[in-house]
Amino acid sequence: MAAAEEDELLPPRLPELFETSQQLLDEVEAATEPTGSRRIQDKVSKGLELLKTAAEMLLQLDLFSPNEDLEEIASTDLKYLMLPAFQGALTLKQVNPSKRLDHLQWAREHFLNYLTQCQHYHVAEFELPKTKNNSAENNSAGSSMAYPNLIAMASQRQAKIERYKQKKEVEQRLSALKSAVESDEADDERVREYYLLHLRRWIGISLEEIESIDQEITILKGKDSFKEASTFHSSLEDRPPMKPFILTRNAAQAKVFGAGYPSLASMTVNDWYDQHRKFGALPDQGIAKQTSEVKRAGQQQEGEEQKEEEDDKRTLQQAREWDDWKDTHPRGYGNRQNMG
Repeated sequence: MAAAEEDELLPPRLPELFETSQQLLDEVEAATEPTGSRRIQDKVSKGLELLKTAAEMLLQLDLFSPNEDLEEIASTDLKYLMLPAFQGALTLKQVNPSKRLDHLQWAREHFLNYLTQCQHYHVAEFELPKTKNNSAENNSAGSSMAYPNLIAMASQRQAKIERYKQKKEVEQRLSALKSAVESDEADDERVREYYLLHLRRWIGISLEEIESIDQEITILKGKDSFKEASTFHSSLEDRPPMKPFILTRNAAQAKVFGAGYPSLASMTVNDWYDQHRKFGALPDQGIAKQTSEVKRAGQQQEGEEQKEEEDDKRTLQQAREWDDWKDTHPRGYGNRQNMG
């Protein structure tokens, strides 16, 4: 009885912390209820606390050293390399809109730490995602290329295809080894292969998550800048209009020479427009009032033009008839009183 009470008082060991946190992560990812529910968020918080304790314990035990190779790490200790990846996955499950940007940055840091660690031990061949420093260098170097965007897009697409193929192969191999490892029937070689496959699987997951995180961070920062711009414009609109003032060297010069023009403005452009519209002195209002007169003048002018056209037709007809008459009647025809 006393031994059981002492076991309960002892802090959990590293294997227990790892297994419990992994189980909580699997339950959160397999849950059908909303991620923002109280039950899921409690599991996320508990898992992050356990992983933090496990990471601190891992540093105290000093299981991994930068001077050793992957072959020097014990097969049962390989799984502890996945702690940063678990931390990044659970950090993304936190739901708090006001701290979303912070959660994304923390998750990216955890995933990047995991990838850096795996690259150091040569777990798999992959390219580390760009950080702020090396992304600036790559952009300056790539600006001299003819089509840097197209090349980057093609390489990213090819990398995604390769990761997808590797993911399918790793999942098939893991399903074949899972039952033997969990039942302690597998030998050391199979146990080592099992955890190495898990490490490679989380490499692909971390690369995909970092790509999604970068896109979401860009959207959130653009949203914040848009809010700041809209707030600045609204503050400018609420500002009262400024009164006109005179620029002079001193008050005495202003009294002697005045403003340099007859008088200061007594009203704004809007006030002038409202006043003239009230009295109907605007150009468009004058045109509206004179519409009937213009129409009447136009009708009168059209009548005169039509009358002139009719007179021209009558005169032309008379001239033609006179020409025809002269063709059929010789000169002096019908002059009986003054016969020569």
